[in-house]
Amino acid sequence: MAGWKEEFETVIAAAVRRSRTIREVMMARGALPGAGALVRRHFEGDRAVVFADEAGFAAAGDPLVASLEDAGLTVIRHVIPARPLPKPTAKLAEAFRAPLKQAGAVPVALGSGVINDLVKHAAFVEGLPYLSVATAASMDGYASAGAPLIREGFKITIPARAPRAILADLDVIAAAPPEMTSWGYGDLAGKVPAGGDWLVADALEIEPLDEAAWPLVQHNLRGWLAGPEALARGDFTATARLFSGLTAVGLAMEFHGSSRPASGADHQIAHLWEMQGLEHGGRRVSHGACVAVGCVAVLGLYDWLLEQDLGRIDPQAVAAAAPSLARKFAEIEALLDDPRIIERAREETRAKHLEGRALEARLMLLRARWPQLCARLRAHLMPAGQMAGLLRAAGTPAGASEIGVSPARLAWALKASRFIRARYTLPDLLEETGLLAQAVQAVTGTGRG
Repeated sequence: MAGWKEEFETVIAAAVRRSRTIREVMMARGALPGAGALVRRHFEGDRAVVFADEAGFAAAGDPLVASLEDAGLTVIRHVIPARPLPKPTAKLAEAFRAPLKQAGAVPVALGSGVINDLVKHAAFVEGLPYLSVATAASMDGYASAGAPLIREGFKITIPARAPRAILADLDVIAAAPPEMTSWGYGDLAGKVPAGGDWLVADALEIEPLDEAAWPLVQHNLRGWLAGPEALARGDFTATARLFSGLTAVGLAMEFHGSSRPASGADHQIAHLWEMQGLEHGGRRVSHGACVAVGCVAVLGLYDWLLEQDLGRIDPQAVAAAAPSLARKFAEIEALLDDPRIIERAREETRAKHLEGRALEARLMLLRARWPQLCARLRAHLMPAGQMAGLLRAAGTPAGASEIGVSPARLAWALKASRFIRARYTLPDLLEETGLLAQAVQAVTGTGRG
């Protein structure tokens, strides 16, 4: 297993050299005192606007501000409450724009997922490059070019721009609450089923694999997921390698121009729960925990699918029995209750719907390519039970009940989540082959209703 410094040079630094936006990732122990010099190297403004919540500022705010001021920058603090947890809404991101309208503003995102996404969007709208100062290995969005935010009740990844520079003080990141590290592990674990979904889309000639993004994530993924027990112990090297993996995923998203390298059916399930404001134990369930549970559920669907012989399907008969767009719209209305989400779900579903001869042609292609696709999926995926063991060893939820989701609600999510993105994923394949209800029943133990 490579050390984190070697991995940083061979994977992260090499990828940064190909980035269109990111000029430098400063990842080291005790990196915070270098923040001021980092800003001077890559930014033109002299007014640093530091955005954080109270927890993020407590973790690294004072040394960050001291470094910025030592470099001759005027520092403006924009600190919001940490309880309740800030919501990643486009409305809150808009509120972040006001301090950026002053001349010479340099946006600085101090924190993890939500703060980074809010600042990313606000800075992009204002046409400003920004600095991301990471405080936890809790998610993969530091280096990405998209901001996943809730707009009018619907969570979408809004196109933006990756940060111009990222500062990761590994001492700060290693000292983050263990549950935040576990969320990052869950987010990274989701790349396994997301990769499976991309293999399916590639085989069906819907979305080809990206020659740069695919290997950057998938060729290193098993190594980043190895040794989760060390993460649970707070091991420094394990945490540094996790952060490297999450950063690489963000770079892959930038290279590809979308979140496909990082996000499949597992994330669609997570986004659905996040839009609903899923809570457990009186707290909103984190993105990483939602992804982890979605990851195991989707791998369960894959376990079931790989035992089926799709080489025996009758494309003409299956296509004839497939639901029409009108039937899908009726199901959307039955499964979802927010008119804003229903309307957007219709748009996303319309964009990927096939029926008649077009669907028959796709099913013929699937039947012909199933042996090869099945072999590729078996080589790429891991069984749901194995993934659940890794997640729990890292202190990450793995089963639906661990985040307060009943089997019936999980079954609902597996069915409803396919409607909220135009991206083709495993539930779409199962629906088009007429197998979705059986697969969901097998994974959740619920009825077919």
